Amino acid sequence: MLRILLVVLVLANGLYFAWTQGALAAFGLLPAAFSEREPQRLAQQVRPGALQITPAASSSTAPQSGR
Repeated sequence: MLRILLVVLVLANGLYFAWTQGALAAFGLLPAAFSEREPQRLAQQVRPGALQITPAASSSTAPQSGR
């Protein structure tokens, strides 16, 4: 009896994981947040191409503590 319960719980956990990752989309089962992807945030971006990422400064130029 306990073995059957364990198998059912593992299967339910696997199905839930597959649902949250969008693996069940072929069956029409998608979480509500998965399909939206926050389009309002994408519309609010101002010149996202202007963002420049620079490498971090080396540790030799980091400020020293007062020891």
